[in-house]
Amino acid sequence: MHRLCDSASLPEGTSRGFTLGTVLLFAVRRHRQVHVYLNRCPHQQVALEWEPDAFLDDSGSLIRCARHGALFLIESGECVAGPCSGESLQSVPCEERDGAVWVTLDIRRDS
Repeated sequence: MHRLCDSASLPEGTSRGFTLGTVLLFAVRRHRQVHVYLNRCPHQQVALEWEPDAFLDDSGSLIRCARHGALFLIESGECVAGPCSGESLQSVPCEERDGAVWVTLDIRRDS
């Protein structure tokens, strides 16, 4: 497991981007639950945000791809509107313990 961040640095209703090795991730806290996904839109495999930590739509209730306008459910990563409708973001297993958010991610290093 890899420590992603302090729990307190991801307040309710916010999102944050992270890099672990060469892997881009983002986390969202909604209804006191943390959800972590690879930062890659299934439409064209591009990062979702244009500005740092800006992964949510204006209402804060959906994840938005800033490049294509696709909208995803926070709880499941399912695309509900846009060019990749029916596809999903790739979730990353996570848990909160000891005041931190931890992810299970296999980071391979080039040799």
